Amino acid sequence: MSSLSDKAADGRPGTGPDAPAAGAEPAAPARDSRVSLWRMLLRDRVATAAAAVLSLVVLTAVFGPLLVGSAATEQDLDNTNQPPFSFDDGWLGILGTDPLGQSVLARLVVAARTTFSVAVPAVALALAIGALVGMWAGYHRGLRETLAMRVADIIMSFPSLLMAVVVLYVFSPSVANLVVVLAITRIPVYLRTARAESTELQSRLFVDAARTFGTSSGAIIRRHVFPIVLPTLLTLATLEFCYVMLAESSLSFLGIGIQPPDVSWGLMVSQGRSYLQTAWWLTFFPGLAIIVTTVSATVLAAWARLATDPAQRWRLTLPRRARRARNAPAPQEAQS
Repeated sequence: MSSLSDKAADGRPGTGPDAPAAGAEPAAPARDSRVSLWRMLLRDRVATAAAAVLSLVVLTAVFGPLLVGSAATEQDLDNTNQPPFSFDDGWLGILGTDPLGQSVLARLVVAARTTFSVAVPAVALALAIGALVGMWAGYHRGLRETLAMRVADIIMSFPSLLMAVVVLYVFSPSVANLVVVLAITRIPVYLRTARAESTELQSRLFVDAARTFGTSSGAIIRRHVFPIVLPTLLTLATLEFCYVMLAESSLSFLGIGIQPPDVSWGLMVSQGRSYLQTAWWLTFFPGLAIIVTTVSATVLAAWARLATDPAQRWRLTLPRRARRARNAPAPQEAQS
């Protein structure tokens, strides 16, 4: 459809790519389709900053432990609870030390990998299972849809954190158990979203055409339904990453999440709560890391939702002056 619109626009005066701003608005959808996601991201300063912060956190989680080495576990009882910017042990003391003389910066870096090793697999597992079951149930409808939705309702009837507390209390707390229980509690979110999207798509004309030509249901879901549902699921996964990370931090804070000698951001907050009045930096910096990461992921998810929605993408492709002019009140409204 976009290619036909481009050809039609080329034959009309005032609607080509070089047309003036006053007559370029009808060709905005065709122009928007040619603007890459990278250029749209760079135009949004807030989203660019959020992407930069997330990239830095991911790189820190992947490569940071290799740089700090064993500094996160080395104890120095002569330098316990040193305040930030104390460089007695070099640059690793920039964020202070804990009651065992361990570098807070080194522990933050190692904790980032632990936190991501729980959040990323949990989100990926829930996304894969929920999306597959949801698209399968929404496309076939009938008994399959009813069965899938009742299972989702049963899981959602239990508070996710309460279910995680009970399961981790019965079984030993570990990274694997955390990933499994957090993934199970978040499957219904993806299942319901994928089911709603595929239910609407299975009656579309292009799906009917593929079905008429004898294409199997699995091939239709894989080639026609999944590419359309994927942007919505990825945006949802970004938001769910924030929830899973906060859930892991809450469980570690309660003492049933990550266990020593492993360390996570939530566990660091829990271990430093008894030193709030004497060593505030033990809880402040891991708490700040959690807040900055979740806020950045939320901002980037909001931008991705607009960028992947053809009906809203024009908001990201218009120049800033055009956006301000479009959002500005009319002269009559301003006078009133």
